[in-house]
Amino acid sequence: MKRREPFKFMLQMAIFGSGLFFLGLMASYLKLARPDAGFGKIDIPQIFWASTLVMLISSLTLHLANIYFKQDKYLNYRILMGITLSLGFIFIGMQFWGWRELFTVNSSPQVRTSRGFIYILSGLHILHIVVGLFFLIKIFVEALKRISYVESFIYSVNPPNQLKINLIIFYWHFVDILWIILFLFLLWRN
Repeated sequence: MKRREPFKFMLQMAIFGSGLFFLGLMASYLKLARPDAGFGKIDIPQIFWASTLVMLISSLTLHLANIYFKQDKYLNYRILMGITLSLGFIFIGMQFWGWRELFTVNSSPQVRTSRGFIYILSGLHILHIVVGLFFLIKIFVEALKRISYVESFIYSVNPPNQLKINLIIFYWHFVDILWIILFLFLLWRN
């Protein structure tokens, strides 16, 4: 029987827990978000559409960075890691822009209650993005420290370094899929 990689297993359990947490929040929203319970319909900010596209592109750039890393094309790897990082920060900025848009809408108490759930769901997702950005920054800084081909190659063949990169890619794809699910859920409910 093949031994599991403990760090990957811990990440999978954390992702499973986060998924259950968000599922619980969405179930609560469905249970509570009835017009007779004081919830009103609210339009999702248009910027959330663009931020969804940014999130998808960031997953693509990270995937391509990994391909270049495995092909020993370290300059392309560093560039795509930098783009992924930038897109992560842009996503957060777009979410705050969407929040500002939600906040400025004159609304009834029912709409304010619905808006609160949007803040909670997207805010907790931003927290997950911040965690991912922390580890992306660490990996990006390590890549920038190894400019020469030899240093980059030695770094790339080290199994713990490969594991770090694979774990952040796995996590980043999770937050991407999580946002798509949350966004579709919010579109459907509102």
